[in-house]
Amino acid sequence: MKTTIYALVIIPFALCMASCGKSFLQRPSLGALDEGRVTTKKGIDALLIGAYGALDGQAEEANLAGGGQWEASPDNWIYGSVAAGDAHKGSDASDQPPIAAIAVGNSDPSNGFFNTKWKSVYEGITRTNSVLAVLGKATEIADADRSEIAAEARFLRGYYYFDLKKMFDHVPWINDSTTNFNQPNDQDIWPYIEADFQYAMDHLPETQSQVGRVNKWAAAAFLAKVYMFEHKYDQAKPLYDQIITQGVTSNGLAYNLVPEFEDNFNAATENNAESVFAIQMAANTGSGTTADANQGDMLNFPYNSPFGCCGFFQPTQDLVNSYRTNPQTGLPYLDSYNQHPVKNDMGILSNQSFSPDQGTLDPRLDWTVGRRGVPYLDWGPFPGQEWIRDQSYSGPYAPKKNVYWQATQDKYYDGNSWAPGTAINYVAMRFSDVLLMAAECEVEVGSLDKARSYVNRVRARAANTVGMVNNSYNAPYAAATVNSQAAMLALSSDKVKPGDWVVRTDRHSTFVLIKGKPDQLSNWDEYTDPNYKVGLYTTPWASKDEARKAIRFERKLELAMEGHRFFDLVRWGIADQVINAFYAYESKITSDLRGAHFTKGKNEYYPIPQRQIDLSVVNGAPLLSQNPGYH
Repeated sequence: MKTTIYALVIIPFALCMASCGKSFLQRPSLGALDEGRVTTKKGIDALLIGAYGALDGQAEEANLAGGGQWEASPDNWIYGSVAAGDAHKGSDASDQPPIAAIAVGNSDPSNGFFNTKWKSVYEGITRTNSVLAVLGKATEIADADRSEIAAEARFLRGYYYFDLKKMFDHVPWINDSTTNFNQPNDQDIWPYIEADFQYAMDHLPETQSQVGRVNKWAAAAFLAKVYMFEHKYDQAKPLYDQIITQGVTSNGLAYNLVPEFEDNFNAATENNAESVFAIQMAANTGSGTTADANQGDMLNFPYNSPFGCCGFFQPTQDLVNSYRTNPQTGLPYLDSYNQHPVKNDMGILSNQSFSPDQGTLDPRLDWTVGRRGVPYLDWGPFPGQEWIRDQSYSGPYAPKKNVYWQATQDKYYDGNSWAPGTAINYVAMRFSDVLLMAAECEVEVGSLDKARSYVNRVRARAANTVGMVNNSYNAPYAAATVNSQAAMLALSSDKVKPGDWVVRTDRHSTFVLIKGKPDQLSNWDEYTDPNYKVGLYTTPWASKDEARKAIRFERKLELAMEGHRFFDLVRWGIADQVINAFYAYESKITSDLRGAHFTKGKNEYYPIPQRQIDLSVVNGAPLLSQNPGYH
């Protein structure tokens, strides 16, 4: 059986390796551990596991002490999704105002969220550099083991720096041979990131004994993605050609799209053929905390619900509308999706009737977004306003990809904190991401037909998802399952109370008792199955511009709420156009985005944290320079 690396294994080493100095660019003291103990293969592997452990964003000491866990969440839900229009901050106006500032394009160097993220990622870099430094002193390690350990560490370092580069652009490069840690941020670090991923690809095995460890193909996929960010399409294309045809997961599964889209967001079906690189999460590990259980997403569950907390990360109407499909072709409305809005329940109480949208939709919507009347996994039909903290502030929807199932909560839910933890991995790269990146690459330096085939492969999975979302998901926890209206109306008030639901097999519908007693049909609200239709692009794209538009939209649909959108828009050079258009539309629906604006030439990157600039002062002048527009 394959085993998995979890952060819990490394906490003692993480604490020993924490930096003692005031700046997070300083090298940590290794004196907390006897050097003779860590220069063995076992000791170095323990340090390497510590470097993996920082992937969850919870290793920075302030986070371990409690508070701010979401500020460095590895899925970048704030910086990659909220800032790009996938989601509202959520909750209400008084809760976590630093996120609200980021959401409206008002990022400020003094916003402590940026400093937490910076420190957390540099903690990971510090750990990888420690592995490499100690490895250089080890004398009794075989060459093959040495190169593989170095490859894993360098992959992780490349990954951490890639995260920083996407966010801040100009960051200091600190490696295992650095002796002066007061470094400026005046050099382009892309070549160093490339070199780390290239080394990892060249020296890692195709499979690993522990599924959480990175392999050759994941390194290749990240190297290709770096090339895409640099617009080096001619170098990315041959990598994608190999990855798609030859790539396998760390546990030896040939890369492929899993039949069920939702299996990418279920702890029971993770580490599957689509998982290129996943940050491993675990529930109830005995630590007494949820630090290993996707703590970065602990706010992102419906408010006033069985989950207990907290009402953040609410999908936008703009995102929901994107899943509307043409009833004839099943294709999305690339240019006019907001002219075909999906019906919502804004202003409608949960004890008032509501009929969900019956137009054609892409089923990925209902594995991404919780909306009124549609099964919320197996937690029953989403009740609407009852589970929303303030609809007028941030809309009627709730996130879904990070939510655990009721049927398996005993195994995958972690209740060791005031907000939910889960064992759901964050898949930092899925194979669908690879296919859509490869499609982009084909448009630039390859074949439009091949690009279309990659997109159609992703869309075909969406169209053929066997389960989709239907009323059968409501049955396991329904107050009753009946086969007629008469049987429903005959239910006793003791058995069914307002808010309970009943599945009608004769109509394949779910009825919710919204008020009074069950003996009157007017007291019930009926929810029918959503109407899904997804088509393929059967007509060849006439131009590169047409192809780019379709591929970019497909990434929005496929990877929504996974922290990619903002960074995609920036690398495409269209962030100002798309985000300002989103602000113009969405701000008429909710109050949280009023006055929002994306400033071209500034908001493509986040500000260097002021705290880090202050700490970099040498001889009265800071070594770290601020990004344009933030002075």
